[in-house]
Amino acid sequence: MNARRDSTDGPENVDELFAEIVAGLERDGVGKDWLDLDEAGTEDTQSRDTKTRDVPDEDTYSEPEDDDDRDRPEPDDHYVPPEPPPFPVLRASTIVALVILVLGIVLLVAPGLFGLHASLGTPLSLVALCAGIGLLILRMRNTPPPDSGWDDGAQV
Repeated sequence: MNARRDSTDGPENVDELFAEIVAGLERDGVGKDWLDLDEAGTEDTQSRDTKTRDVPDEDTYSEPEDDDDRDRPEPDDHYVPPEPPPFPVLRASTIVALVILVLGIVLLVAPGLFGLHASLGTPLSLVALCAGIGLLILRMRNTPPPDSGWDDGAQV
């Protein structure tokens, strides 16, 4: 078996191809405005010197005065969210469904409170739990709220 790989996927010598690409780009003038490494060292020290000269002294610096200081919050202020809206008033059918759910849980956990044996309390509790969940599901609305207008937005 031949250890050499056929070059059907790409060139055999990637370095030579890369050198050709770079030489072609240099002929076209790409990268002429880039600095050489030697020039970069002297240019870097010159730019640092000019940067330190351009910075004003802390004594001479003053903040511009704003006329709209009332719009700017104080640094100690923080956002205080508004009070949440009150809980909605529960309807009678919702209260009945919640009572049936609680009754089902009590029957499941302690059927002896009602004088029942566990073999009778467990099926009754499961029926009560299913009835309570069913009543809550039937109470859910599938229509828009009554105070919404004709444009109910994008509903899927």
